[in-house]
Amino acid sequence: MPSRIGQWITTPAVRWLALLGLCAAYLQGGLDKAFDLNGAINELRHFGIAPAAPMAIATIITELVGSALILTGFYRWLGALWLAGFTLMATFIANRFWELPMPEPLHVREHVLRASWTCQGFSARRLA
Repeated sequence: MPSRIGQWITTPAVRWLALLGLCAAYLQGGLDKAFDLNGAINELRHFGIAPAAPMAIATIITELVGSALILTGFYRWLGALWLAGFTLMATFIANRFWELPMPEPLHVREHVLRASWTCQGFSARRLA
């Protein structure tokens, strides 16, 4: 017989809260960029991305719509794949550890590993 904790952990509400935790950074990032579009554009310019304005809007759409797909369950697999691809791309644009002098690459690599773990979370069998 399953334990009470096991039954509680597998409830739809707890599952949704876990998905919300996975999407929280994307929701916050998308909302921050939406409320400060000029800041988002300047951030993309900082990383050498052009045209910055359309890419900022695409980033906002990606973070908010990808999260919404995951949280609603409507094409959840597509939202997970979308955010995983975005995370990998953004990680290598923002964390070019191979261009840094030692020992900085060691610290930046930790961020790259964390991003890859997030992508693995999106690809988890239970998510899709």
